Amino acid sequence: MAVYTDVSDEELGAFIDRFNIGALLSYKGIAEGVENSNYLVHTETGYYILTLYEKRVNPDDLPFFLGLMQHLAGKGLNCPTPLIDRDGQMLGELAGRPAAMVTFLDGMWVRKPQLVHCSELGKGMARMHLAGADFEIKRPNSLSVDGWAPLLDASRDRAHEVKAGLAEELTAELDELQALWPKDLPSGVIHADLFPDNVFYLGKELSGLIDFYFACNDAFAYDVAICINAWCFEPDGMFNVTKARALLEGYRSVRPFSELEFDNLPLLCRGAALRFLLTRLYDWLSVPEGALVVPKDPLEYLRKLRFHRGVSNASAYGLDK
Repeated sequence: MAVYTDVSDEELGAFIDRFNIGALLSYKGIAEGVENSNYLVHTETGYYILTLYEKRVNPDDLPFFLGLMQHLAGKGLNCPTPLIDRDGQMLGELAGRPAAMVTFLDGMWVRKPQLVHCSELGKGMARMHLAGADFEIKRPNSLSVDGWAPLLDASRDRAHEVKAGLAEELTAELDELQALWPKDLPSGVIHADLFPDNVFYLGKELSGLIDFYFACNDAFAYDVAICINAWCFEPDGMFNVTKARALLEGYRSVRPFSELEFDNLPLLCRGAALRFLLTRLYDWLSVPEGALVVPKDPLEYLRKLRFHRGVSNASAYGLDK
């Protein structure tokens, strides 16, 4: 989440009048993330999240994102639910941007995840995968293996500003992943961005998943690989296999892993590390001047990528076949 587009009191007041949520009391920008402009909105009926979709988001994808949240909420998954205005629409326009209001989830994300948080995440992710099985709209993953070369090309000439030789190392990695990437893994709707700040807890219990704006159709195990990268490395860069085991056992208690998923998990973890390295590299070099956003360090994911290159099978992640 971030703030790129300013909204005036008058504009926001007129926008929320379309919904049956009472008058505007206050609002403030949310400065985390890199994709869209987000505001915490307080009205006479409670708190809501307003999202303005920035230029990097394809407007044609918005029915998928909003419809998916509505579908998952209808299946009992705790996630933001889009509000429907008096004309029956989930999507409107505000400050020259497509915009939507969603319900506010109680809870908070954990800065220092423990084993119980990793286990709860695994269970919640698996429930989401199952709940999305009959969602009819499809969205290909534009940030899977076929989308990495354009990202690398966009940053290649300046990658040395981040680390000498980075472009060459990433080119070699991409060539290998493109040659080996699996095509026939169990697939469906995935979140594709379940970082700790997108997972809410009340105490030790998972209270909801948020920020579905990278959701797409792809391999379930790729979603798991993204979470291993995001949740199972300590601040000093060391891999915590105990957290990985808790995450994977939690997931498998709801949805079993296939043998093919087990065999390909190290490769998927490499791919997930490369994906976030490339988007972070692009953002590091391209953040608009004056934006209320803190770019994330791409080299964190270079260290993770190098770790996964040394993994020979999924048992290194605490997963028994």
